[in-house]
Amino acid sequence: MAGLRLLRAHGLASSLARSSVRCTCRTKLSPGSQTQVRYKSGPYGYTQAKSLVFSEYGEPKDVLKLHSHSISPTLPSASVLLRTLAAPINPADVNTIQGTYGAKPTFSSLLGTAEPSVVPGNEGVFEVVSSSARGLAKGDWVIPKKTQFGTWRTHALAAADAVIRVDKEGLTPAQAGTVAVNPCSAYRMLRDYTAGEPLREGQWFLQNGANSGVGRAAIQLGRLWGYRSINVVRAREDASATQQLKDELTALGATHVVTEDEFQSREFRDMLAEWTRGSPEGVRLGLNCVGGKSAATMAKSLGVGGTVVTYGGMARQPVALPTGLLIFKDLRFVGFWLSRWADRDPLSKAQTVAEILGLVREGRFRDVPTVEVPWAWDTEVQTLKDAVQGTLEGFRAGKGIFTFKDT
Repeated sequence: MAGLRLLRAHGLASSLARSSVRCTCRTKLSPGSQTQVRYKSGPYGYTQAKSLVFSEYGEPKDVLKLHSHSISPTLPSASVLLRTLAAPINPADVNTIQGTYGAKPTFSSLLGTAEPSVVPGNEGVFEVVSSSARGLAKGDWVIPKKTQFGTWRTHALAAADAVIRVDKEGLTPAQAGTVAVNPCSAYRMLRDYTAGEPLREGQWFLQNGANSGVGRAAIQLGRLWGYRSINVVRAREDASATQQLKDELTALGATHVVTEDEFQSREFRDMLAEWTRGSPEGVRLGLNCVGGKSAATMAKSLGVGGTVVTYGGMARQPVALPTGLLIFKDLRFVGFWLSRWADRDPLSKAQTVAEILGLVREGRFRDVPTVEVPWAWDTEVQTLKDAVQGTLEGFRAGKGIFTFKDT
């Protein structure tokens, strides 16, 4: 721990705010590469960097700032200089900025900010610019090993043991940069959270928020592993748009897709009985990211000994637990927090990431829909703030993701 603090003090303390320093830029395409090779250097080889930061909790539009700083060309031992390729905007990132997330970040002045600040962003993919560590070389792609890495920045200096190398062959930055949160969450909940033995081929799981990144990942993994799924979504603005969404999820591998209104209707019980006929255990697993009435209906829909796993609360309503279900159906209600799993078991994270990316390369797992937010050196801070603020507002065409251009 003392060594890591020394690394941070030596490396990051040299990242001084120098917005007025002139820098030279060169950009070229690397043969056979999907990304640009970018160089932006100031006097004495310092790397010029920009980071989104916040120094107090609040709405992103009010508290986010764009901070310029420099990174020394002299790397501490066993460290890497990274440039960001892609970094998604997840709801948990916004909650962290608002101060409502379960884990609070550490505010620091190591980047030379006027006040102790935090760089938000838990997920992303970086390219190694230079390395003083064994096993990591220039051009390698890496992702953060643990949460609260701070991915919303153009460059980062990190200890080599704080990142996981990923095989970039056959991948885009967006694919590698969005693997660590939603697909890993779906993978672990499907594999680890049923009571007794794991889900077997032909057995059922039920999920709300099925159009989310986790929901889409669960549908696809369930199809690959032979599970059958019932998927609940919010109705769209008209019937044709709702049907289009249902068809889209069915094409991914969903067995059945219903709207929340259909899920809450009296007819759903009969539909469920018809679908699960011949399956004595009924629905064994429910994945809940909504809460409120949706979670209560989910619990009523499970078979004896079923498990409800809550990993979100989009409705901002509590999960009500009917006493009868606990006594007579012996249901289990548990929570899943990706950060706890990833931070406690980084080896398992690396293995899960590698397996999912292997499926992506084989064309057996599709990317989550994304909306690119280009981030170049001259991108205005308001553009970045608007993208973050809009993450939790209304229906979106896809997950927002910062894609780094000439930085």
